[in-house]
Amino acid sequence: MRLSIRNMLMKYDLEIVGEAANGAIGVDMYKELRPDVVTMDITMPTMSGLEALKAIKAFDPRAKVIMVSAMGQEEMVKESIMSGAKTFIVKPFKEEVLYQTICKVLGI
Repeated sequence: MRLSIRNMLMKYDLEIVGEAANGAIGVDMYKELRPDVVTMDITMPTMSGLEALKAIKAFDPRAKVIMVSAMGQEEMVKESIMSGAKTFIVKPFKEEVLYQTICKVLGI
């Protein structure tokens, strides 16, 4: 999924500053890199995307996180939004949807 997102966004000249193999690494990378926006899969090893979202928002309440979910994760999506995610994208998605969602979250 990380590779797919990277490939999609590179077509739009967006800089990818980092990729994390799990939620715990994602939190550490957020603290180090302070990206403008984060795409975070709900299902990840070590620390779930929801747990990582909460940790990132605790560190930086202004963080812009877009959750990526599979069909059937409605409850987790709701909890993500309540925990501070800006929005969510349901897999599978088209690159235009990803790009438009990022633009909306960034206000561009």
